[in-house]
Amino acid sequence: MSVHSSLRTRTSAQGSLRNVLKRHERVRQMMVRGAWTEGRSVYGLPKLKQMRMKARKAASAAKDETAAEKAAASPQPNAPKSP
Repeated sequence: MSVHSSLRTRTSAQGSLRNVLKRHERVRQMMVRGAWTEGRSVYGLPKLKQMRMKARKAASAAKDETAAEKAAASPQPNAPKSP
């Protein structure tokens, strides 16, 4: 059975963030988090919150840290001179 053309979207092909996970995806996430015990039933699994992090903010935070390190390393012009 094929998917109707009106239901196809470009975002699904790009792997966009979905709110509803498949059962095996939930089990995999629970294994990664350490919340999965062997022998547990795959029915009645808890809902899992999915979050996507933006890489741009992490990169700009790294730039801010390097700028702060450079500022701390350079001598301050108004500092009093010791005799």
